[in-house]
Amino acid sequence: MAKMATFDRGIHPEYNKELASGKTITDAKLPQRVVVPVSQHIGAPAQPEVSIGDEVKRGQVIGSTSGFVSSPVHSSLSGKVITIADFPSTAGKMVQSIVIESDGKDEAVTFNEHPDYMNLGPDEIKNMIKEAGIVGMGGAAFPTNVKLSPPKEKKIDAVIINGAECEPYLTADHRLMVEHPKEVVEGLKIIMKSLGVHEGHIGIEVNKPDAIEAMSDVVSGEENITVWPLEIKYPQGAEKMLIRAVKGREVPSKGLPMDVGVVVQNVGTALAVYDAVRHGKPLIERVVTITGNGIREPANMNIRIGTLMSEVVEQCGGLVEGAVKVIAGGPMMGFAQWTLDVPVVKGTSGILVMTESEYVTSDDYTACIRCGSCIDVCPMGLNPSMLSILSEKEFFEEAKDYNLFDCFECGSCAFVCPSKRPMVQFIRLAKSQVKP
Repeated sequence: MAKMATFDRGIHPEYNKELASGKTITDAKLPQRVVVPVSQHIGAPAQPEVSIGDEVKRGQVIGSTSGFVSSPVHSSLSGKVITIADFPSTAGKMVQSIVIESDGKDEAVTFNEHPDYMNLGPDEIKNMIKEAGIVGMGGAAFPTNVKLSPPKEKKIDAVIINGAECEPYLTADHRLMVEHPKEVVEGLKIIMKSLGVHEGHIGIEVNKPDAIEAMSDVVSGEENITVWPLEIKYPQGAEKMLIRAVKGREVPSKGLPMDVGVVVQNVGTALAVYDAVRHGKPLIERVVTITGNGIREPANMNIRIGTLMSEVVEQCGGLVEGAVKVIAGGPMMGFAQWTLDVPVVKGTSGILVMTESEYVTSDDYTACIRCGSCIDVCPMGLNPSMLSILSEKEFFEEAKDYNLFDCFECGSCAFVCPSKRPMVQFIRLAKSQVKP
C-alpha cells in the first residue's frame, strides 16, 4: 500500500462519523409516491416523456434530453403519473417534477444484462452510462458520460476514485466500500476502459480502516490499481486536492482535472456505472446517510430517487426535540432546507439534522478583522476575506481579479472565521452576478 498522502492547507473539523459509520446499508420502504425532478444534473433539464395519467414502470425513461451536457431521468417505481408541475428542490429552487403514485407492484422494465461487459467498446460503455442517467453522486451532479468524453487533445492517463468522504457526518461512501468493494472496483475498471486508461487509484481517508482493508483486498491482484490512504483533513475529497495528494499534479487556475490528465469519480458513481453497464440498471436509487444528533435513529439507506425527505426522516424515528436545522448533504457544502417535502435526488449524499448545540449561526456576523485565518486554510490559495468584502460592497467585477471562480465553496474559510462571516454565501452572490 502506498504512503499516506495529502494536500496543502485545509482544516480539521469534528467529523462525527461515529453516528452512522457502523450502520449497515438498509433499503428504505417503497414510497407511496415519488417526486422526480427533470433537472437533477448540471446542464439543460430533461423534457418530460410522459403525460398525466400514464402508467409507468420502474426504470422507464420519463424525461429525455438531446443536449450534450444533460442527463435523462427514470421512474424509480411503477405506478401512475398524477402531476407534472414545479416543486421545491434541495437547492431551494422550484423545479419541474414528475409525480408518480405507486401501484405497489414495483414492476420494472427489462434491463439488458452484459456479463461480458469488459469486452464492450469505450463508446458503447459511455452510451450506456448516458442512457442510465448517471451523474456525479458526490454532490456536483455533472453528467458522467460528459466527464468521460474529454476533448481529444486532453490525454487522460489516470482515473481516481474518490473514497475520501471528507465531509463531516457522511458515511454512505464508507459503507459502500465496506459492503460492495468488488462492485466499486469493477466500476473503476469500466471507467478506465471507457477512457483507454491503464492506471487507477482509490483515495480513502485513514479514518476508514475497514474500507481501506476491503478495497485493498479486492485490488490485491490488480497491478495497475492502487489504494491510497489519505490524511484526515478537509477538503481532502475535493477533486483538485485529491489529484494533488495522489498524483502530485496541480490543476491550473480556471483549469479542470482533465488539464492534468486525470478523471476523478465518486465511489457511488463508480457503483452506479457498474450497475448500468453490467446489469443495464439506470440510476433510480442511491445510498444516503441520515445522521446528526437531531435524528433519532441515524442510518445509511438505499433510497428511491424522488422519495420525500419527510418520509425518510420518519423511517429513521423522526426528529428529536431541539432539532434546529436540516441540511441536504453535509455541514460544509450542503444546503439548509426550509421544508422536508423535498425529494431525494441523484446528488443527495446525506440528510443531516443538527441540534442547537451543533449549529453555529452567522446571523450576527461582524466586519472582517483582517486576521488572515481564511487565507491560511484556503486549499486553493485564495484570499477569501477580500472576495467576501468585495461581494459585500457589490464590487462583483473586481472580485474576478482575485480568482473568484477558482473557489469551489468548500467552506473552510467560514469555518475558521472569528467574525462568523458567511464567506461562502458572499462568494456565491458574486459568482451569480458576473460571468467567468
